Amino acid sequence: MGTTRRIHALDGIRGVAALVVVFYHLTLVAQPFIDPVSWAWLTQSPLKILTIGTESVLVFFVLSGLVVALPTLRDGFSWLAYYPHRLLRLYLPVIASLVLAAVLIAVFPRDPAAVAEGSWLRDAQASEVSLGRFLLEGSLYPASYDINNVLWSLRWEVIFSLALPAFVGLALALRKHGVALAAACCGLTVLGRVLQIDALVYLPVFMLGTVMALNLERILEWSARVQRPWLWPALAALAGLLMIASQLAQPLFGAESLGNELLWGLAGIGAAIVILLGIAWPRLRAKLESRPIQWLGRISFSLYLVHAPILGTLGFLFGDGFWWAVGPVGVPLSLAVAALFHRWVESPTQRLGRFVGRGVARAAAPARPRTTEQPERSSRERQYT
Repeated sequence: MGTTRRIHALDGIRGVAALVVVFYHLTLVAQPFIDPVSWAWLTQSPLKILTIGTESVLVFFVLSGLVVALPTLRDGFSWLAYYPHRLLRLYLPVIASLVLAAVLIAVFPRDPAAVAEGSWLRDAQASEVSLGRFLLEGSLYPASYDINNVLWSLRWEVIFSLALPAFVGLALALRKHGVALAAACCGLTVLGRVLQIDALVYLPVFMLGTVMALNLERILEWSARVQRPWLWPALAALAGLLMIASQLAQPLFGAESLGNELLWGLAGIGAAIVILLGIAWPRLRAKLESRPIQWLGRISFSLYLVHAPILGTLGFLFGDGFWWAVGPVGVPLSLAVAALFHRWVESPTQRLGRFVGRGVARAAAPARPRTTEQPERSSRERQYT
């Protein structure tokens, strides 16, 4: 059940989304120094698609719903192997990223007076690290994070990962009603945004990916039958519009109005369409499978984990006088550190997770009873007895 083919374009989407999150945090560094008109052009125009932050994380959530659920549909899948593998895969890189952030804070002390009051650097970046705070953020329990700003999303990844049997079970039970289930998820994520209930915003987005996993073969077959080439760019435009609709409408509705919250709730639907396009649009798949984008996808998780501590450190180090240097220095530095982090932390963690998972599954498997029956002897053996 399910396809065994790896869709490399999805790795490319993950890489592009991670880089967009980096650009988003750069805009937060620059925000205190950009005049209101320029800021409006940057954040309330189609340019916003290049710097969407939380919306790009929603792309990660749909991806996780798809790629984490997909192996459960294959013969031989072991839940006993899954849990240690998945949790080690998430927690060990998280802890390593916190160690990196703590070292940077210790080596390059952060003086709040060096950055603008009310800025992302001052309000969302820790200037010191206590053992208690380190352990708390390493547990992925709190809702907000200061040592490594991006870990809020890993909290939801852990929740989804622990609840994966419920997600897969519900999707299987309603497999014949997959379109209705997907529509319900779209409605719930919008409702969650309006009601300000994070679980209702994010968990249905994971479910959208899980529904895709169950229908992956159908999606691939459907894409092969599409005879209208204009459909793909039209869907891409729709996805982009849904992901930035709330920003485009801010001059009309206001930042915290009901209308704006409704539009922001559509971002999860846009994220799901992005993943659909990565699976189904041949031209986009070809671009996402190019070597540079695949490399970016390979280090994407590491890039996501290391870039915020690096940008935060540079922001304090350069101060308000040289805020503009954070991007030119921080982006290539984040890419380089991410490549090293992937090689020395993420990849070994993946191997360790698989090793531990297989070991747990073997240890928990019932032992085969030893047979007391003697195998039937051949005629030649009976002859010489």
